[in-house]
Amino acid sequence: MRAFGVFSRISAATVTAATTTSKTASLRIASLSRQFSSTPHIMAPISKETDFLVIGGGSGGLGAARMASNKFGAKAMIVESARLGGTCVNVGCVPKKVTFYAAALAEAIHDAKAYGFSVQEAKPFDWTTFKHKRDAYIKRLNGIYERNLANDKVEYVHGWAKLLNKNEVEITTDDGSKSVVRAKKILIAVGGQPTKPANIPGAEYGTDSDGFFDIETLPKKVALVGAGYIAVEFAGMFNALGVETHLFIRHKTFLRAFDPLIQDGVTAEYERLGVHLHKQSAPTKVEKDASTGKITIHYKDADGEGKLEGADHLIWAIGRTPMTKNIGLEEAGVKLNDKGYVVADNFQNTSVDNIYALGDVCGKVELTPVAIAAGRRLAERLYGGAAFQTAHIDYANVPSVVFAHPEVGSIGLTEPQAVAQYGADNLKVYKTSFTAMYYAMMEPEHKGPTKYKVICAGPEEKVVGLHIMGLGSGEMLQGFGVAIKMGATKKDLDSCIPIHPTSAEELVTLR
Repeated sequence: MRAFGVFSRISAATVTAATTTSKTASLRIASLSRQFSSTPHIMAPISKETDFLVIGGGSGGLGAARMASNKFGAKAMIVESARLGGTCVNVGCVPKKVTFYAAALAEAIHDAKAYGFSVQEAKPFDWTTFKHKRDAYIKRLNGIYERNLANDKVEYVHGWAKLLNKNEVEITTDDGSKSVVRAKKILIAVGGQPTKPANIPGAEYGTDSDGFFDIETLPKKVALVGAGYIAVEFAGMFNALGVETHLFIRHKTFLRAFDPLIQDGVTAEYERLGVHLHKQSAPTKVEKDASTGKITIHYKDADGEGKLEGADHLIWAIGRTPMTKNIGLEEAGVKLNDKGYVVADNFQNTSVDNIYALGDVCGKVELTPVAIAAGRRLAERLYGGAAFQTAHIDYANVPSVVFAHPEVGSIGLTEPQAVAQYGADNLKVYKTSFTAMYYAMMEPEHKGPTKYKVICAGPEEKVVGLHIMGLGSGEMLQGFGVAIKMGATKKDLDSCIPIHPTSAEELVTLR
């Protein structure tokens, strides 16, 4: 991925032109979308017995079922009630990143002027065409996933699965018919769903992170509630595309699970870019004008009570809830914690023999690559023989990225966590803040920040945390993640010859 410019607010009228060709393409894509959505899923007779039954066709479940069948020859079945691919493919990482690229192109047009380009647009950004093309791309991915299951000889059932006991599952298919399948081993990989706000009158007038991808036209004014990566990413994308964007957060900063350098740095940058941050606020009531469709959000903050009027959309991004209801977990004796997550150890074992769980439904590290890796390791352990009896993933030092503006990358401990674990006297923290060369041609008010922090512990200065924000951080972190998983020390970073001129070289030249 190329380095992205800082995402400042731009007029929606200054984004890519739409041509007659794009209109034709949009119509074709819409037609294709309707065809896909109206095509029924034809079901073959369901097997009565299987070795490995996976409930949930998201990334983790797919990874486990395909490896168990393809690599180890287990008879595997996967049951999914919605679209294959789970949250990530359908209403998460993938369509989100496509939208992020659209926002990046909008900002690139803005930044191009500083480099001497004169860009003229015939029409404003065509969100509707973009949205339909994005939908068609996701539908193609759904088809690829289904073909992959067939190629790997995994039986795919479109329906709702409910545990009857530790070896039997009742499946209700789309036509309402029910079947009972007996399985030697069962995997729960049903994921999560957006959390709905409680006790806020009119909350139903808003939508959630799933509904974001259903928005048909580019809004003029939006409000988002939440301080996690979903709210922050959506707010940054809307703002970059010229939408008046309001973000309501409970505290003074957002991304509060991240290092203070990230919290403070990105919060300040969003304010500089023109995102309207409503700090220390909490919505109390939502109203919708029946004639105009406009939304009013009433809220309380440190200054008292206020209201935001005229929003086209309100998006709740206040967390996610595991989809553990109505699938028979309690009846089968599977233990849940007080938040409704399945209790599972690092080997994905639940409280019931032969029933396993992984991914977002367990609430450990809710990231798609974590679920995929956990699924594959579980398949290896269950069906790979003696060589894989201890196979499991390591939940420590998992790299993660937020596609904010600018991007954020993080792995390991935050500074407060490192102090709690090692003691302040046993740490050495290296920090740098600079302006990336990308901004060399731009006026000072258009230059975005770059900030890096490396946290080292002990006399050997082992790297226990690395936190970066700035252009290209998403791609940059992957390589440093490998080094940290291998136990890199500050000396190891110092021994690497820097690549010049790059932002990444600053991480191997810290003093």
